[in-house]
Formats: sequence, structure tokens, C-alpha cells
Amino acid sequence: MADTWRLIDTGLRPAGQNIALNRALLEARQAEEAPSTLRFLRFAPCALLGYHQSAEQELNLDYCRANRITIQRRITGGGAIYFDENQLGWELYLHRRDVGTGDMQAIARRICHAAAAAVSALGVDARYRPRNDIEVGGRKISGTGGAFDGDALLYQGTLLVELDVEKMLRVLRIPAEKLSDKAIASARERVASLTELLGRKPDVGLIKRYLTEAFESEFDVEFRDGDLTLTEHRRFEAAAAEIEHADWINLVTRPRSDMPLLEGAQKFPGGLLRAALTFDTRARAIRSVWFSGDIFVTPRRTVADLEAALKDTPLERLEARVHGFFAGREVDMLSLAPGDFVNVVRLALKEPVVGSVTR
Repeated sequence: MADTWRLIDTGLRPAGQNIALNRALLEARQAEEAPSTLRFLRFAPCALLGYHQSAEQELNLDYCRANRITIQRRITGGGAIYFDENQLGWELYLHRRDVGTGDMQAIARRICHAAAAAVSALGVDARYRPRNDIEVGGRKISGTGGAFDGDALLYQGTLLVELDVEKMLRVLRIPAEKLSDKAIASARERVASLTELLGRKPDVGLIKRYLTEAFESEFDVEFRDGDLTLTEHRRFEAAAAEIEHADWINLVTRPRSDMPLLEGAQKFPGGLLRAALTFDTRARAIRSVWFSGDIFVTPRRTVADLEAALKDTPLERLEARVHGFFAGREVDMLSLAPGDFVNVVRLALKEPVVGSVTR
């Protein structure tokens, strides 16, 4: 007989409540006070920081204030993201024995394959993209991530039912060049919503059903509707008192000067290439980088995949990571070379370039 897990839907809530529920459910699972659980959730408009991030460095605070976008901090790591009611969140609260490993990459692969099967049942060809995304035709439709608390695992994902790409970009602290019409159009080519792909807004109830069935099949369990336990309610109230306080949101504060926005451009034999990046001066690491310019690269997703591969890259590892990325890939870039991506980043950083650069 299959094990029985719990299914709960906490509906549309402010960001602080959703984060407090993260803590409460994870703590309860770690304490063996609650069963393994699938939770569905939605957010009122908010910008969520990763646990270790500073709002000053990651977000366009003026835009968030002007548009009444709440700022909150997750209990998990990762980067800053924008959420609103047009995205469907799903979360699994499991025990280590449910997944049989502590290898987060293996866990991501397993859970994302199941989630991708659920999305595909709606009529699109969804696939897992390492490290932790789900894509359709090379365009991201869902991001995921996980963290352990002792033997308890929280693995969470967000499915883009509808998406305002421009608002998503404006919430984040990114170079102004990324907010041009051309750059916004380029961003739309990298992410997709179910509504766009299907030509209609899908039934959210059907999405939840397919996700539930996919996780039942993957873990050989049955889900039954449930509610929060009294213990979880108490844990939630205690967590909310802390998480909805300014001290939690400002838990990490670092000046923008420690993470400047830098830009560089150079004409290479393969075309004009630009790099815009955020650089952590203390860690000497590239936090994020965006490439653009008059270049030809196919498959088209290559540049987006390279940007993802270079997140949080120590400067000393830049060249090795770029060349490692292109090794073994079939990519047509005309006369553009992997080293050109290295050099345009180094130019933005005012670091010596590797080899010659055409001027």
C-alpha cells in the first residue's frame, strides 16, 4: 500500500505569511510533527531576497516603493526574484528518507522531471534544464530550489502562469541597458508563461491536479487534503512575528558600492559584444552577467545558458568556466570565440584581457 502524504493549499497571501509558513512547515517536518507535504501557494506582489542578500544591492528600491511591491527575505538562499498572483508556487516538505539522498542536484533532477511531466500534460513540451529550471523550447517556465534543515527538506518551485517581463526586470537592480525595448524583447525570448504558450490562461485547478499526480507517481504515494496542525499554527505565529519585522528584512545590509553595476563593449571579429554585470568587490566574484550586442549565436539559448553558468563565478575562475561551458557544445558563433566573452567581461572590470582584442 502506498504511503499517504498531505496536500494543503494556503492560497493567496502576503509575502511575510508565506515565508513564515515555510519556516513553520519545515520545522514541523524536521521535528516529525507533520507528515511529508505538498503545498500550493500564491503571493501578493513582492520582491523576495535570498537569505544572504542585501536589498540595497539586489533591488530597485525606488521602483518597489512606487509600485507597492513588498520586500521580503526567504529562509532559503538563491537570488532575488519577483512574485505576484499570476505565478503558482508549489513546495514539497519531505524527510531525507523520502528522497534517499542528500545530493541536492540529484534531488532537483528527480523532482523537476516529475514537475516537467505535469506541465507537459497541459499541452506543452516541458523539460528539466540543469541545474534547477524547467523549460519549454529553451525558454524558462519554472525555477526551483531546495534546502535541508537537518533531515527535513524543503523543495520549492514557481510556475509562470502569466508574466509581466518588464515589471520583473524593473524590480531588480540591473543595468539601464537591460530595460531598453530591445533588451526587454530579448528577455521575453528567454522566459515563457503557460498563457503565452497555450494561447489561453490554463485552469489553475488542473495545473495543481497534474502536479499532484506527477509527485504521487514519482514518490509512489497518495496525497490527501489536509490542514495545518495546531503545532504548525503555533510555529507559524512565532515565525510571522519575526519575519514580518523590519529587522528580518534588513538582516543583511551591504552598500551598493560593494556590488557595482559595470558595463563593457568591444568589437571582436565575430561582432560587437557587450557585457553588463554585477560584481561583488569583497568576494571578487561575478554575481550576474548579461551579454548582448550585434552577434550571431546558435542555438539561441546558448547565451542565456552561459549567463546562468557564470552566476557567482570567482574572477579567477572566469576563463576556465567560460571555456568549460563551450567544451563539447555544438555552437555556431561565426568568428566569435569563447575567449571574446572572457575579454568583454574583463574589459567591464577594467582587468587585463587575455590575448589580443580587435579595436
